Amino acid sequence: MPKSSVSLFLSLVTVVSGLLMTACENTTTTTDTNTTTTPSSSAKGLKIGTLLPTTGDLASIGQQMAGSVPLLVETVNACGGVNGESVTLVEVDDQTDPKVGAAGMTKLATVDKVGGVVGSFASSVSTAAVSVAVPNQVMLISPGSTSPIFTEKAKNGDFKGFWARTSPSDNYQAPALAQLANKRGFKRVSTVVINNDYGVAFEKAFVDAFEKLGGTVINKDKPVRYDPKAQTFQTEAGAAFAGKPDAVVAVMYAETGSLFLKSAYQQGLTKGVQIMLTDGVKSPEFPDQVGKGADGKYLLSGAVGTVPGSDGKALEAFNKLWQEKKGGTPGEYAPQAWDAAALLVLSAQAAKDNTGVGIASKLREVAGGEGTEVSDVCEGLKLLQEDKKINYQGASGNVDVDANGDVVGVYDVWTVGDDGKITVIDTVKAQ
Repeated sequence: MPKSSVSLFLSLVTVVSGLLMTACENTTTTTDTNTTTTPSSSAKGLKIGTLLPTTGDLASIGQQMAGSVPLLVETVNACGGVNGESVTLVEVDDQTDPKVGAAGMTKLATVDKVGGVVGSFASSVSTAAVSVAVPNQVMLISPGSTSPIFTEKAKNGDFKGFWARTSPSDNYQAPALAQLANKRGFKRVSTVVINNDYGVAFEKAFVDAFEKLGGTVINKDKPVRYDPKAQTFQTEAGAAFAGKPDAVVAVMYAETGSLFLKSAYQQGLTKGVQIMLTDGVKSPEFPDQVGKGADGKYLLSGAVGTVPGSDGKALEAFNKLWQEKKGGTPGEYAPQAWDAAALLVLSAQAAKDNTGVGIASKLREVAGGEGTEVSDVCEGLKLLQEDKKINYQGASGNVDVDANGDVVGVYDVWTVGDDGKITVIDTVKAQ
């Protein structure tokens, strides 16, 4: 189905769903390219959804994330399912678009009647989705939305316990990146960010942290924030690199970010300036998206960045399963997506209830309680079936979800080589 048709379909779903809040449950496999359903053997079982970008600005990372959840569901169903029934998965592509995401979340909540959803990745999409999830009492766990805005809203009680994430807030990543810049001796930097919840919140947190370390953000009073839908960036690139900064901190998504950086390189703005990037662009494809120079060297060579790392007790087993089922190694945020889905199924089993209310009531207990530590989801389900308590240790980390739905993590420092390959060279923690 063409993208325009998909968007129209989901817009219609939004309208219809609002009128038909009691619409009957859908247990069949659909052929729509935007939504796929893996049916369970029983309509009575737990039903969960994914709302992740397999197309759009974040597709290169979102496709990896979306690959994790079916593996989790397959694993769980092979060891008996949840509450005595198989788990059903409904997958929706949010296209990295808040409007499409809101429509997709509406469908998942009111038509598919899911108890929980893994999603989304873009913070702007999760903002739209959570506004649908909360009134419909669906537990939403994001594997990658890192904006500090969610912490603030959770503190205000906006989410009523129906929000969590398995990746740490940019309240941690921004100071970690500031420490990296300080460690490398950069005193004067400028920033350029995508103009959405992710970019703007990251920018503010970075400026605060870098200034506390004695640095100066030279465009603090005139921040460069680019339109997520823009296709040309000559003016923005000129503004970001003006004033001869030691480094430019670029908080972007891959599709538009590659166009921005290519424009900066083509204008000769990057000579002698360190490019510092974040999680929104870390994918094997990104250096190719930015491209090569006339000398055949990758334009992004030498760039450095940060990304939430994965160091959990379940990581080795997850990587092995991915290798067996898909080949290769999982991409960024794939472990976080696995953990988000794991928390949904474990919480439902702990509550003996497949609803969002049940899942929300047990999430923090299974994520970081005083029970037996388990890294194997099937082992966790078995203990819960025996009315024993568990403390799930995930692939991404210990995923101890706090009262605001947040977790704390470690950050990998990565760089791009002359050959375009991305390698992790260090770790850094926010202090």
